[in-house]
Amino acid sequence: MAGLTVGLSGRAAQAQDVTLALFRPALPLSLAIGHPPAPGILTFRGRPDRAGHATGSLPRAPRVLWRAGPYCGPSTDQHGTRTWCGTGWTGQPAIRPRPDGRVEVIFGAYDHAVHFLDGATGMPVRAAFRTGDIVKGSVSLDPEGLPLLYTGSRDDYLRVLRLGPERAEELWRLNGNAPDGIWNNDWDASPLILGDWMFQGGENGWFHVIRLNRHRDAQGRIAVTPELVNRIAGFTPALFAAVGDRAASIENSTMALNGTVWFANSAGLVQGHDIAALTQGRPRDETLVMEWRAGDDIDATLVGGPEGEVYIAVEDERRPSPDKALSGHLARLDPSRPDAPLVWSLTFEGSFGGDGGVWATPALHAGHLYVPTHAGGLYTVEAATGLVTDRRPAPAHGWSSAVVVGGQLLLGTCSGDMVAYSLADPARPKEVWRFHPPGAGCWESTPAVWDGVIYVGNRNGYVYAIGESAEAMLVDVGLQ
Repeated sequence: MAGLTVGLSGRAAQAQDVTLALFRPALPLSLAIGHPPAPGILTFRGRPDRAGHATGSLPRAPRVLWRAGPYCGPSTDQHGTRTWCGTGWTGQPAIRPRPDGRVEVIFGAYDHAVHFLDGATGMPVRAAFRTGDIVKGSVSLDPEGLPLLYTGSRDDYLRVLRLGPERAEELWRLNGNAPDGIWNNDWDASPLILGDWMFQGGENGWFHVIRLNRHRDAQGRIAVTPELVNRIAGFTPALFAAVGDRAASIENSTMALNGTVWFANSAGLVQGHDIAALTQGRPRDETLVMEWRAGDDIDATLVGGPEGEVYIAVEDERRPSPDKALSGHLARLDPSRPDAPLVWSLTFEGSFGGDGGVWATPALHAGHLYVPTHAGGLYTVEAATGLVTDRRPAPAHGWSSAVVVGGQLLLGTCSGDMVAYSLADPARPKEVWRFHPPGAGCWESTPAVWDGVIYVGNRNGYVYAIGESAEAMLVDVGLQ
């Protein structure tokens, strides 16, 4: 039986948009949540709980091994049309070890494309996949090692791509222009893939649960026939009444912990939903495990802790309110107390109007959180109590999420510095080195570290590989 095409957009539905393939059999692939992942860095922060970091170590004497780009393109938002360069927030590259021994670095950029580079040389290993607008967030690889890539874009589409030897091929896309959308149509988040399921929130305010139905086509290639099984409102009338507007987009990446998926929106509503109930297509009131109202926009991804706790980081953009006073800019929630989940909260320096708060996703390591702030400063916070144990100086606009690797913390700053800290004492990071690549501007993206090499994009337009080399020589790979 042919698939049924369902239009979820204000535009005419197209054949490659949302297809509900109800009768085509799937491959006997593992559908179990928690299946051992393929090697590599597969999604933002590496794991479903968004608390993963990197293995190995940082370079001891960092040097630029290569830089690729520039990646620039026009895009329009509420501030008008501008030229955007480099890679965005969060924009952490995915790392895919290949059977031929090479490491592939995959990322979306502001030149309206997803790029696939050789980690050793910075040269393309397959043609860039072109989108209709910028790619702001992190792409995701299939966790079972299948040659599939999942990515969103500001061109309104969430996509599944098949990675061929020479190019990536679009298999499916979902349009974010929904008639009942309440904000925008972008897809900023890094898709969460659990087994044969994709979980993704959109700036249209809705949360999507998609059965991928991975299988082999007639030529024996991996394919998908996705089915939109559930679509949950990320907003409520009570939320709109409390905040006084309908700006409730979902921009953070879905986090999964203990059978629950977690996300928040720009109106501050934190919510967890039961995975089993979601995949059964049940309505919101039957999937909701907990919701809690913070007082401002939450673009940072929620982080799951080892005791089942959830950490949230909150921006400073909305007017003062009782919710804002309660949530502060950083908070620990206990889902086992759904009616009163707040354990502690902190407010950092900075004021209303976008000068304070937290845009970066906190790093969790050895019982401590490492939190760059928008006003400036890197805070170390005891995870159990909320006690601030240390504050390191750091420039304002701290949007790049810090990464823990080999007992060290790596932070990219908006002044162009990459800074490594020792975590020998997790409560008090100590600076080990500071490196400013020639010409580097603001680091907004999150670094990926693999085999001692840092891969990260900069707002100057380039993506860098930073490692150790006997030759302190910049290999400039001009790709445009």
